Amino acid sequence: MIIFKSPSSLNNYLIKKKSIGKTIGFVPTMGALHQGHISLIDTAKKANHITVGSIFVNPTQFTNTVDYEKYPITTDQDINLLEACGCDILFLPSKAEVYPKDHHIIHYDLGDLENVLEGKYRPGHFQGVSQVVHRLLEIVIPHDLYVGQKDYQQCMVIKRLVELTGLHVNVHIQHTVRENDGLAMSSRNLRLNSTERNEAIKIYEALNMVKEEIFPGELNNLKNKAVTFLTENKFKVDYVEIADAHTLKLMDHWDGKREVVILVAAYLNEIRLIDNMVL
Repeated sequence: MIIFKSPSSLNNYLIKKKSIGKTIGFVPTMGALHQGHISLIDTAKKANHITVGSIFVNPTQFTNTVDYEKYPITTDQDINLLEACGCDILFLPSKAEVYPKDHHIIHYDLGDLENVLEGKYRPGHFQGVSQVVHRLLEIVIPHDLYVGQKDYQQCMVIKRLVELTGLHVNVHIQHTVRENDGLAMSSRNLRLNSTERNEAIKIYEALNMVKEEIFPGELNNLKNKAVTFLTENKFKVDYVEIADAHTLKLMDHWDGKREVVILVAAYLNEIRLIDNMVL
């Protein structure tokens, strides 16, 4: 595996590879890698000649400075994992390399995606996500981009970003990888102590409860039941929502036909966890 820290060096290297017909698959991450990330790398490797992973904890998408400061950093372990799974290139830039002094900040028209769910509770978050993904795509210029479904709204934002910028990249959304007990794999899980780790499974149980009990008709009572369940199990709930799976429009009523997604965000002590389930 080759490690690049300079955007220009990586860009020049990949342009040469593209000129001889090599396809590039890209998996952007913030590190603290787990099997969910590795599954994205594996998928990229199967479809492309060259697989690029990146590790950069992006400050512009954190609305909580404590969350940013406590985000787990496991770079040496991450490098070993990427080498073991056969990743070809790791892009490991500094903040100054990603956001140089002459970097122009763009405001992205994300529409309603920016104002609901994560956008409502983390204002400015998706502008930060868009900034870093746009910058990384311009450096790596991949054919294919691989992201995980656990960050469902973020996946939709990235697809919107690609439309807005006209970048020629195919966005592939891969299924959430879960622990044996159902907990969605997440870098933030590293911050859970043993007691919290056992309690965290309640988010998955809440999703399954909604899945089992959803019927055509009014949805608010079911959403409130899930909120109560989580609250009784020591969570501080930001939201339990049911939305159109394609537009993310929130729904209070379901016709029984439209594909929907159940989305949850809740704090377990100071650690914020999110998950979702598509029906």
